[in-house]
Amino acid sequence: MEFPKTFPIQHQERHPGNEYEMTPMPIYYNEKYIKKGDLLKDKVAIITGGDSGIGRAVSIAYSHQGAKIVIVYYDETRDAEETKGVIESSGGECTIVQGDVAKRDFCKEVMELAIKKYGKIDILVNNAAVQYECTDIKQITDEQFDKTMKTNVYGTFYMTREVMKYLKSGGCIINTTSVTAFRGNDTLMDYSMTKGAILTLTRSLSMALAKGKTGIRVNSVAPGPIWTPLIPSSFSVDKIPKFGNDTPMGRAGQPVECAGAYVFLASEAASYITGQTIHINGGEIVNS
Repeated sequence: MEFPKTFPIQHQERHPGNEYEMTPMPIYYNEKYIKKGDLLKDKVAIITGGDSGIGRAVSIAYSHQGAKIVIVYYDETRDAEETKGVIESSGGECTIVQGDVAKRDFCKEVMELAIKKYGKIDILVNNAAVQYECTDIKQITDEQFDKTMKTNVYGTFYMTREVMKYLKSGGCIINTTSVTAFRGNDTLMDYSMTKGAILTLTRSLSMALAKGKTGIRVNSVAPGPIWTPLIPSSFSVDKIPKFGNDTPMGRAGQPVECAGAYVFLASEAASYITGQTIHINGGEIVNS
């Protein structure tokens, strides 16, 4: 399958952005990458940021493997409804919930809704995030720093703490970290900080749960440059045409190329894997 190597100039004023406004649209499904199966049959998965980008691809992939999906999204209702429609058109079950994961009470409400509707929770994917480009740390406002930390870190923590009330042995948590957690990024300093925090939480919680013999696994996925709504809504227009060209593979990744890693980590095939990170970054070698 051919993937785009360049993108037309574009920008979105709203953040974290709308997938339906992107040109070209991110590739979130292809039958060669996401096949029908039963790896997650009868599982219930909560996916934050599941309306678009990587989250959309994961939501659809999980549904194709038999999971019931709860998509948590911020305010991108059209994207969320479209993702729900894709899942239901192929015979899957999907519930969408609008709200801010940075708010503790909302995260609690998400869990209670999932339990009320499906009776259990098996998988949590913490994927919601924001990022803001800035070349000078002195220009990062308190408001921007607070928003980035609360969405990316507080949201991940609150959702994780709440889901631990319901996960049983065999359950799992999968966090979306980033290549920036390993090598930094000079224009995404606060975002990179949050992804480092998520990586450390993944490792620390996985150790605690393993030692506690809970049977619950915690892993993460570290994408490199992936074509999602975050990109046109956060980067300057001059960076869009060659986005991802600096990777060894010479192009940006597509959400569909990430989905398989999330399916694997949620499945029984990964039963002996916890505290680990899968790198989907177009060939960049990361050794930490």
